[in-house]
Amino acid sequence: MSDDRLLEAALNNAEWCDAVCRAHGSPGTFTALSWTNPASSPPYYPDAITLAPAAGWPDLLPGVEGKPSASVKDSFALVEPPGWDLLFEARWIYRPFHAAEAAPAATGDVIAWEVVRDAATLRDWERACFPGADLGLFPAALLGEVTFLAGRIGGDIVCGSALNGSGRVAGVSNLFALGCDLDAAWSGTVATAAELFPGRPLVGYETDPEPASRHGFLPIGPLRVWIKP
Repeated sequence: MSDDRLLEAALNNAEWCDAVCRAHGSPGTFTALSWTNPASSPPYYPDAITLAPAAGWPDLLPGVEGKPSASVKDSFALVEPPGWDLLFEARWIYRPFHAAEAAPAATGDVIAWEVVRDAATLRDWERACFPGADLGLFPAALLGEVTFLAGRIGGDIVCGSALNGSGRVAGVSNLFALGCDLDAAWSGTVATAAELFPGRPLVGYETDPEPASRHGFLPIGPLRVWIKP
């Protein structure tokens, strides 16, 4: 029997990936079992994602066939692409809306949280999320459908995250803490998400779910990301 929370998390994440690909001019295709992108996905984004436990390798082929390099996100850790390499394993996380905030209040400088609303700030946000890189991953077109949160101290972006709503849940991704405590980044993200997406559970995935668990998230299932060697 499928866990509805896993299905919601997988679909939400696929919609986030599709939004990023669409912003780059390469939208993917959804079926009941998978999301696939026949064009090139941006760096760090998969070419195919399983959306249900029943999905198999044939359901992912439209996103990877004929590509010299590709990656697959198996949302249920059930598919092993033939001859591919395992890039990493992670755990889906789920936070019921009623879960209490478990972490103590952050100490030190107060973080001012804001929603990113313009292209220049989004560029600064991306540079903070990926220090030393100039990837151009997040075009301004995303601002109309994804919520980017920036936490500032003294005007500098020191932490942040991205939120996307789908169905009855909101997804948390790309959470980072550059110049502040990681707990402060989680605490601020959870509090702001509760204001922007009232009543919705939060979903996402982490290779190490422990920091998120201190803020009411529960690990609910494994996922694997594979790359074409």
